[in-house]
Amino acid sequence: MAAGRRRNLSPYEAFLAAGRANVPKYAYRDDVDVAQWRADALPAVLATLGRLPDPVDPDPELLTEIEYRGVIMQRWLIDVADGLSAIAVVNRPTGPTPPHGFAGLLCWHGHGQFGKEPVMGNASTAAIREYVAETGLDYGHRMALAGYVTFGIDWMGSGDRNDSHKPNGRPLVDGDWCNTYYLNATLLGQTVLGMNLAHGQRLLDFVLGLDFVDAGRIGVMGESYGGTLAVWSTLLDDRIRASEIICYSDTFADFALRDLNYCGSQITPGLFTLVDVSDLHGLIAPGPLLTDISVFDDSFRIESSSPCVDRVESIYAAAGASERFARQLFDHIHGWQERGSDAFFGRHLTSTPPSQD
Repeated sequence: MAAGRRRNLSPYEAFLAAGRANVPKYAYRDDVDVAQWRADALPAVLATLGRLPDPVDPDPELLTEIEYRGVIMQRWLIDVADGLSAIAVVNRPTGPTPPHGFAGLLCWHGHGQFGKEPVMGNASTAAIREYVAETGLDYGHRMALAGYVTFGIDWMGSGDRNDSHKPNGRPLVDGDWCNTYYLNATLLGQTVLGMNLAHGQRLLDFVLGLDFVDAGRIGVMGESYGGTLAVWSTLLDDRIRASEIICYSDTFADFALRDLNYCGSQITPGLFTLVDVSDLHGLIAPGPLLTDISVFDDSFRIESSSPCVDRVESIYAAAGASERFARQLFDHIHGWQERGSDAFFGRHLTSTPPSQD
């Protein structure tokens, strides 16, 4: 035996060391053709989502329609999977609808106690107003004011679909719903991420049938976990033409394995053996992408988020699509500032889709 050899009794340290040593199979290399890399990597990445829920008819039921804070706000009850529903908020501008409808934005919320409500403009309580004042996370409302139709639902474990909240009232004594759902989904050959993505697709199925939405001009934006969903929604659904990823740039070795800043809703089995976060973002190329990071973000720290965006930018350059990539640096915390979002989507959600050859 090797006397005096340093041994490790910490599983955390072992996982961290494995993450630091890990080289994903499809990590982008500068000498690789981007189109071929994408063709090889994307099917393998999407396969990690597991079995997706079968599509269902949303069977929409209009609950309310009000004029609220400068927009028309609708709340709908829709089916998103067999045996599971969601409340969707749809905001549209006041005034006449353009001949072909408004461009639409899927507005995905991140982790937080309020779910979709602040993002979609609910300012009914002091707590929500204070949250938005600190984070700026009301993009589903502000982009509707800018002339888009915006729509969002709660992800499993948030808002109306948090089992601890009304109308469910099922307290979780110890643990986290995201991780509990991940265990349940794994037993059934699924992932929470894949299930949420499918639920988002059912929302998109529904809103594309609304007469004030232009089905050919759809984008997505999301912050934090909503940024995760924005990335994957774009990779999974070719109806999405432009994407904004807000405060979801980093490395799995840093934000996940080092900082433990993740949960069962954000990951899929074996994902890091295939790609890192920058590769996931880069797989969107040559589709239009706006990436936002924040100087004072304590969830995705600037020393690893900025190099991540650099790598994505290099993938776009290699794909000959630099003009379709943009980045924003916020002087802000983990949240959103409206600086170039309207201009970005206005440029890329034109009436005639630009060529991506």
